[in-house]
Amino acid sequence: MLTVGLTGGIAVGKSTVMQTFAELGAVCFDADAIARSVVEPGRPALAAVVEAFGSRVLSPDGSLDRASLGEIVFGSPERRRELEAILHPPIIAEQDRLIAEVRATRPDAIVIVDAALMIESGGYRRFDVLVVVHCAPEVQRQRLMARNGITSEEADRRIAVQMPQEEKLKYASVSIDTTGTLDDTRRRTEAAWEELCLLSRERQ
Repeated sequence: MLTVGLTGGIAVGKSTVMQTFAELGAVCFDADAIARSVVEPGRPALAAVVEAFGSRVLSPDGSLDRASLGEIVFGSPERRRELEAILHPPIIAEQDRLIAEVRATRPDAIVIVDAALMIESGGYRRFDVLVVVHCAPEVQRQRLMARNGITSEEADRRIAVQMPQEEKLKYASVSIDTTGTLDDTRRRTEAAWEELCLLSRERQ
């Protein structure tokens, strides 16, 4: 089995690439969905978040109020690192559990996990291959503005708090440029898939 980490900056097209990989036959896991699952009511990670950030991060129904938590950690590197230290271990453990399930039933599968902070957390080291999705900075800005309905200044602030794209690319085993059209992105993702299939066959 080939395990693949997929990452990239905000609004660079990771979801489009991930969807294409799934259509091509990959087993795909979204780290955001896994992150939501580990902080469901009753889970230890939610209790740890509440202990660190206070009950104001809880909704009336006892679930995590992501907007309130985001207000606390956005713009505060120290608090963001504190949150990451709480959440990364259970997220990684759940990823490993899901990968192990696939390994037991489909040993020839290509498993892809999509996570925005894979490089920053060091989690990329657990995978056989790292795919980095990227695009031209001006395209990233325009996509973020359109997606979130924000100003160019706000988009620049959100982009600035992340690791620069050129830095992420230094870690890439495979890279996919999504600057062009959706058809361009699909063709490049298909080419990357062929590369992953070749690597998978070499490991068998």
